Amino acid sequence: MTGDGYVGAVDQGTTGTRFIVFDHDGSVVSSAYERHEQRYPEAGWVEHDPVEIWENTKTVITRALGRADVGPERLEAIGVTNQRETTVLWDAESGTPIYDAIVWQDRRTTDRIETLERNGSTETIREKTGLEPDAYFSATKAEWLLEEADPIKMERARPADVRDRAKAGEILFGTIDSWLIYNLTGEHVTDVTNASRTMLYNVHDLEWDDDLLAEFSIPEAILPDVRPSSDEATYGTTDPDGFLGAEVPVSGALGDQQAALFGQTCFDPGDAKNTYGTGSFFLMNTGEEAVESDHGLLTTIGYQRSGEDVQYALEGSIFATGAAIEWLEDVSLIDDPAETAELARSVDSTDGVYVVPAFTGLGAPHWDQRARGTIVGMTRGTRREHVVRATLESIAYQTRDVAEAMEADSGIEMTSLKVDGGAVKNNFLCQLQSDVIGSRIVRPVVDETTALGAAYAAGLAVGYWADLEALCSNWRVDREFEPEMDEAVADERHERWIQAVERSRDWARDDR
Repeated sequence: MTGDGYVGAVDQGTTGTRFIVFDHDGSVVSSAYERHEQRYPEAGWVEHDPVEIWENTKTVITRALGRADVGPERLEAIGVTNQRETTVLWDAESGTPIYDAIVWQDRRTTDRIETLERNGSTETIREKTGLEPDAYFSATKAEWLLEEADPIKMERARPADVRDRAKAGEILFGTIDSWLIYNLTGEHVTDVTNASRTMLYNVHDLEWDDDLLAEFSIPEAILPDVRPSSDEATYGTTDPDGFLGAEVPVSGALGDQQAALFGQTCFDPGDAKNTYGTGSFFLMNTGEEAVESDHGLLTTIGYQRSGEDVQYALEGSIFATGAAIEWLEDVSLIDDPAETAELARSVDSTDGVYVVPAFTGLGAPHWDQRARGTIVGMTRGTRREHVVRATLESIAYQTRDVAEAMEADSGIEMTSLKVDGGAVKNNFLCQLQSDVIGSRIVRPVVDETTALGAAYAAGLAVGYWADLEALCSNWRVDREFEPEMDEAVADERHERWIQAVERSRDWARDDR
């Protein structure tokens, strides 16, 4: 363990970028946050400006250090965590993106996925990558950028020029972690967890897969070097002549959900966490075994430390949870997310109303790209309180869907679930979640576990923390929630939820 320095973490999420400074206890010393623009150029398309994200990253790093009165030379390492699957292509020489980043929520490549399914490629993709073929992942996004994008940043470049330059290694591909590490260090790398979300990486052989690269016409020359999540060799250092004015190692990176798994100290097989953000992501550590799912879950890489085997995880990806709360605000049913608990408590039930927030399709365990948001069960007596409560309940029901699939695949009965993310500050939701899944919900003191996981990975790599046991000693419980609802009532309401889900499915068709 080193002296009185700190470790910083860039947490680049779907709606904004945060930088948090942590101390040895894993406590937050200071933080800063900036939102970025959400762009929806066409129905089902979602884009971000990578340059705006990088500028915001510099801003929040500088602001957080200033608030703590911590000079950059006292940062012993920086870790990066990121919205996964979101895809960027940029010019290797200038560092300029050729197009906006295509966000994980984007559905523009749905037809391409359906072509893969008709061609019988589904099982091959599952076997190699552990993923369910879906527009969610990076492969079809990168393919679209190479084939279809009308570049908005490069001078008069045409799509054909982009592909030719990509083959020559003059265009680089990355998820947001790669984009940020490139700008921080000048190095083109990613970590195993983010690579495992591209649908181009073989999670068993631990390498980019030649067959998948050929399927999506992705030149190997554009791909980043894949490194451990906690890398003693480091990914590089910040430029002492750059915005920080100091040479700081960037030594850890994980996709946001794996970072939360690491930050929640889920180091043993069977340990599980659920993160409630824009979507919700339920991960269970399965150790050195890549468990194949028979129930609509993903097999993914949980993390890897330098010189050690990768640790795998089962994942249930839920596309819209926090996004469902944002929708309530968008349509003026609430003025602020903090209102939801009070409004939900003001009624005894949803009065038969169910909200299925399939705004960008359904993820695990249903996997329906053409499902769309649905409200069922409304009457003239339905009030906004019922819709708000039904929206909160949808978060809990989606989690139960995944929990049941997780137990079926793993053979492990879940007695407790660690939770994190912005929504878990809502005590009503935490209690509701406990009631619906029939398990204890455990909320930690530090709920910024995504950033904490990235900090832990970076700090372990440089010796700031000695070992995993030191991290476990930092983890502290804020509150636990035990089931209070009658099990038969919970089962009956969940069964009605499943019926509502069926009514949302296969809706977004060109002829409708």
